[in-house]
Amino acid sequence: MSQPTSPGEQSPPACYRHPDRPTYARCQRCGRPICGECQTPAPVGFICPECMRQQRASAPRTRSAFLTRMTGPRQPTVTYAIIALCVVVFIAQWVSGLGNGPVTSALWYAGIYGYPNDTVVRTAQGAVLGSYEPWRMLTTAFVHANLLHIALNMYTLWIFGMVLEPMLGRVRYGVLFLLSAIAGSVGVYLLDTPDQPVVGASGAIFGMMAALLVIQRHLGGQITQLLVLVGINLVISFLPGFGIAWQAHVGGLVGGALVGLIYTRTRSRSRRPLQIVLLVALTVALVILGSWHVFAG
Repeated sequence: MSQPTSPGEQSPPACYRHPDRPTYARCQRCGRPICGECQTPAPVGFICPECMRQQRASAPRTRSAFLTRMTGPRQPTVTYAIIALCVVVFIAQWVSGLGNGPVTSALWYAGIYGYPNDTVVRTAQGAVLGSYEPWRMLTTAFVHANLLHIALNMYTLWIFGMVLEPMLGRVRYGVLFLLSAIAGSVGVYLLDTPDQPVVGASGAIFGMMAALLVIQRHLGGQITQLLVLVGINLVISFLPGFGIAWQAHVGGLVGGALVGLIYTRTRSRSRRPLQIVLLVALTVALVILGSWHVFAG
């Protein structure tokens, strides 16, 4: 049996949604009294139904786990895109008769693939067609000779892309890959005969290794293991009988190191305009070096 409230004792407030239910609990957000039925536990205290609806409405929308993994801010989406493009080109090379069918011819006319089984430095210098096609210094990076070639390159690209792309950001990482690829073709042109056909993304990958070395050294990170890895791969490049274009690897190393140096020296936001100017200047220099026979007459 309830005791009547004494004249000096204040009666408890009623729930704002159920006036017949006295309660001492209040919403931690709006301060209104709420009964047990209207209470939603919060990290501290309780929240009323209206405040809970507002909280849910303002909460970030979740995406599927797969989409989050593939496109999250720290996921190497540019690396995935490069790998996908290389695989598509590789399939197109071989889908119509070991690289000599109509699909390959279409790639040739698009400036992506050399004919019949090369791309790049030879055609870029015009030794075959008698024309100047500098874009082939870049498109060679997306063409591979066989299944083992593309498998090894894409695996290595994925390993270093997982580290570099979140570190640099997608745009700077993409620029690093493209400039390293061009530098690899320039290395072949300067260190080998101009009509030497080469294919593959290994020049760009060596550029990624060199850039990571420079960046880690600048940040004071541990580089011994990475230096050993680069050294081993570079030595393998010179072994006879493997058909490896060591010139592309050397060119990619130099180009990637230069890009890494530019990034480390222009890290601050105030120096971003200088970063862009230096990257453009490096691009122009690589194109001129790779087309020296045209400018030299």
